[in-house]
Amino acid sequence: MCTLEKRGNVFILTLTGHGDEHRLSRALIDEIHSAVHNIRSDPSATRSVLITTAEGKFFCNGLDIVAARTDPSLLEVMEAKFRSLVADLISLPMPTIAAVTGHASGAGLGLAFSHDYVLMRRDRGFLYVPELDVGLVVPAWYMPLIHLKISSSAARRDVVLASAKVKAEEAVKMGIVDSAHDGAAETVQAAVRLGEELVKRAWDGNVYGRMRETLLRALKHHRMLGVGIVQSCNITPSIITKQII
Repeated sequence: MCTLEKRGNVFILTLTGHGDEHRLSRALIDEIHSAVHNIRSDPSATRSVLITTAEGKFFCNGLDIVAARTDPSLLEVMEAKFRSLVADLISLPMPTIAAVTGHASGAGLGLAFSHDYVLMRRDRGFLYVPELDVGLVVPAWYMPLIHLKISSSAARRDVVLASAKVKAEEAVKMGIVDSAHDGAAETVQAAVRLGEELVKRAWDGNVYGRMRETLLRALKHHRMLGVGIVQSCNITPSIITKQII
């Protein structure tokens, strides 16, 4: 479901399967989490960069809602695991880059936003917060990340309160992504070039990670690290199914 490659001091984590939507099932989240743990444990971690990308039409199409429909208890498990994964990514002692080579929807957009830089394919794919279109509520813990990644209030309104499907060129103009590229291979190549430039800066990864965590402290104040969304948002379990990304 995902592979991890190392090129010099650049780690490339790829969600695999050209026909796959890369929905964040419990198994896929665990596999990504394991890859991130392996990166963190590498002796060169504090002098490295992580790039996350995907094969096929989708970068990531959100949580595995189909599985949650057959077993509603899975939803809370997947959401807790995803929050933990986001926390793990924002505490990594290195710069991180999302090379978005297809659609990034719901939690898939959250996965991209958990990286320091977002590069996007120009010829295919959009960024999408679908909750309004399907009658759901964006979880409260996720909103600070949206605020931090989308600085324009007008852009946030369009993304969250109009469920706009934002393509690469528009996303660059809105300040949501850093750059747009002609295809999947070109997007990954651009991410590798950026990663290599960041490695050359020879920053102390531990300092970098702590500074990122400070920058994103508002997100962690929503108790991503080990406390459930029910307690942190003071909502009842009966409406948890309305809070899906």
